[in-house]
Amino acid sequence: MKIAITHNNIKYDVDLKKPIDISVPIQSNGVNAWGMSNLEINPVQNGHWIGDVAQGASVNFNSICFNPHAHTTHTECVGHISPDKQVLNNQLTNFFFIAKLITVCPKNKNKDRIITKTQLLKHIQEFGLVDAVIIRTLPNEQNKITRNYSGTNPPYLSQDAANYLVQLGVKHLLIDTPSVDKEDDGGALIAHKIFWQFPENPRFESTITELIYVPDEIKDGQYLLNLQFVPFQNDASPSRPVLFKLEKNHNENG
Repeated sequence: MKIAITHNNIKYDVDLKKPIDISVPIQSNGVNAWGMSNLEINPVQNGHWIGDVAQGASVNFNSICFNPHAHTTHTECVGHISPDKQVLNNQLTNFFFIAKLITVCPKNKNKDRIITKTQLLKHIQEFGLVDAVIIRTLPNEQNKITRNYSGTNPPYLSQDAANYLVQLGVKHLLIDTPSVDKEDDGGALIAHKIFWQFPENPRFESTITELIYVPDEIKDGQYLLNLQFVPFQNDASPSRPVLFKLEKNHNENG
């Protein structure tokens, strides 16, 4: 099924039957971060009854123990760093956005790898305004969907880069690392605070999505983003960002 949309006075066709899922699955022995133990998916046991068809039950009936920040793609709102603990399910009420996917190779700085404003300028400047920016980092191994990031000091966003995204009016930031900030920054969370303009002028409608995975075959460019998430009443939730390719409508002039 195709729909037509207009962005920056350009008409596009979007084929809703060709979704591109850039989420990381929630699975045992999957992605992990922040020193958490592995996600657990286990059948419920109630007395002699075990919720597992293979063990004689009529249904599979599992309990899942996980942390959205550590074990999967997740979307968070300003409640992640606010004492008021705003809830994502209340803050994000629109789910379709024009997004720009870019690929960057973080710069070495001392023992860190940093995404800089200069890199964002190079990739974003030639495009019009977008609602969301999706950052794919290099190298882009497929093991990003099962990697244990704990203690590895993954790449993160520089202060200038975070400020630049705010200046552009970007409301939704998606990245394939566990955080937009340094793994161990003493609790400063500078990029989070800049992007959400916290605490001076909080951008309640803005979100950060971390631990995505964008396969190499997905080309950089503009997409329609459908940002789906589980409606937990929490600062963050497991999410499923889905992209749809934008095709210029060559019949727009009749």
